[in-house]
Amino acid sequence: MTRQPLIKVARLSLLALALGHAALAAQPSPAAAAPASILLPPLASATSADGALSVRPDRADWTYALGASASFRITLNVKPYPAGGVPIRYRLGPDMREGAEVDALVPAEGLTLTVPAQSAPGFIRCLVTAKVAGKTLAAVATAGFAPERIQATQADPADFDDFWRRQQEALAKVPPDVQTVAAPELSNDKVEAFYLSFQNVGNWAGPSRFHGVLAVPRAQGKFPALLNLPGAGVRPYRGNIAMAEKGFITLQVGIHGIPVNLAPEVYEQLARGALAEYPRNQLDDRNSYYYRRVYLGALRASDVLAGHPRWDGKTLVVAGGSQGGQLSLVVTALNPRVTAVAADFPAYSDVSGYLQDSTGGWPALFRTSPSGQLSDQPVEPKLATTRYYDSVNFARRVKVPGHYSWGYNDMVTPPTSLHAAYNAITAPKRLVIAPDMAHSSSPEQNRLRTDWILQQAGNKP
Repeated sequence: MTRQPLIKVARLSLLALALGHAALAAQPSPAAAAPASILLPPLASATSADGALSVRPDRADWTYALGASASFRITLNVKPYPAGGVPIRYRLGPDMREGAEVDALVPAEGLTLTVPAQSAPGFIRCLVTAKVAGKTLAAVATAGFAPERIQATQADPADFDDFWRRQQEALAKVPPDVQTVAAPELSNDKVEAFYLSFQNVGNWAGPSRFHGVLAVPRAQGKFPALLNLPGAGVRPYRGNIAMAEKGFITLQVGIHGIPVNLAPEVYEQLARGALAEYPRNQLDDRNSYYYRRVYLGALRASDVLAGHPRWDGKTLVVAGGSQGGQLSLVVTALNPRVTAVAADFPAYSDVSGYLQDSTGGWPALFRTSPSGQLSDQPVEPKLATTRYYDSVNFARRVKVPGHYSWGYNDMVTPPTSLHAAYNAITAPKRLVIAPDMAHSSSPEQNRLRTDWILQQAGNKP
């Protein structure tokens, strides 16, 4: 995605979730030696689409120590500038809990908003709107305060590992029944592509199926493997042909048990109807929750990929963003054959946060509305289920090198929730932050991720 300094207020669309195996120890790859974190320079400021409205923290890296002074600077590029200033409305507070709007005037020299000294790790966001020449402008900036010290609120159940062991045993009783159909329309002179499906656990009616696109290099020999897991939503897929051209066997899957090459209107209608709220489907029962089938299907996808006769038997990387980042953590924790993980802004991270004066991850469970209404009631049975599906608890069990990436301005998978998951990881890890990014990746973040994945297989970027 293109890097855009202005962060539009993102819709809470369905995200790609990824959590993982209670893994047996896997040896870290020597290729994983890298800086523990990379902070990319933000653009000059977070600005409106036309550049007329700007808001930025007073530190270039948008990151502060606890107790440090901090402020946001708001400016407008308007000519001629009104003598009385330009009226704005702003909200200032913890990410996704910024509070009520405040009216203010911005003089020609700009307006500085002081941030109260922060005694606890977290993020403070400033959202600004202004009406200029009949247009509504919006800009966002987010300051991080000791984000490396953010701790998860989610409980780690004593029987977490036993629960997922029993789920894997149930999966093992379902024959994989892997089927492939040639996909010449996706193939080229370097890569042969196939539509692939396999059996997965289902509900009372019997097994379900998972569908995806397998891409195999045409060259002779054996190859590393890359599993791509999807962000939230309902859509078709065309496979990761680009990484197959770079020498990986790739498998990109959907999660909803439907073929990935149907007419667009099929996905549109499912997204608006039967699958509109799938992250909350049967949330009050850990054994029937929608993500149970999804997690086990993603896990089996990694085994199907590792079972390909041309896999090199050494490198199995799992990657995805948002829900895909969540699912990547799940598979990595559960499958000891995974050797590396690349997760961008993983969803479903610390979803208990809103219940404990913090900020929870997508899909914003247990959030209180402006009118004071708490969502997802009754809370206790649903909260109990989330403990077995939260990315944080899979992150705690990751044992292989990982590459992670996001931005501070993310309003879908908020940075407080992301750092809660990241800080729970004890395996070798690298974090790439582009502070001004919202729920997308900059070209530089994409390049760094691709290079890191190639390095896991010993390939030069």
